[in-house]
Amino acid sequence: MTPIVSIIMGSTSDLPVMGKAAQLLDDFEIPFEINALSAHRTPAQVEEFASGAAARGIKVIIAAAGMAAALPGVIAANTTLPVIGVPIASTLGGMDALLAIVQMPPGIPVATVTINGGLNAALLAVEMLAIGDKRIADRLSEYKQSLSGKIVKANAELAELKYKFKTN
Repeated sequence: MTPIVSIIMGSTSDLPVMGKAAQLLDDFEIPFEINALSAHRTPAQVEEFASGAAARGIKVIIAAAGMAAALPGVIAANTTLPVIGVPIASTLGGMDALLAIVQMPPGIPVATVTINGGLNAALLAVEMLAIGDKRIADRLSEYKQSLSGKIVKANAELAELKYKFKTN
């Protein structure tokens, strides 16, 4: 099985966040790989990974990083594939990582999700892949429809709550 999504994190300490991305891709039956690379500690390996990703069949890269958060931008600078950046809350509540990822120079875009937004990063990757894959598009549609079911259930549970001045 050849991976079509690559999840890259600056450190395995990012796994609690990026595990959510991995689980969603697994649930959608989308082949993926997951690795740790550091823009600062393994720059040659990051460049080699990014420049060779498309030739290996990767279609979307999800890159997570905290603090200086250079990893998504360095990857984007070395590939033509879409890169989704996930800022990790490690210092300054993750604002340092968010700003580092979102403030890319012209010509080097990185789609950026919320701080610790591994799940949304995977969903964005699924949406990108769904453009050219009906099977993925159908599964995505089912997933999105299931989200409304959660709210309907929550409202039914709230309706059962009893308070003296509750009107609904």
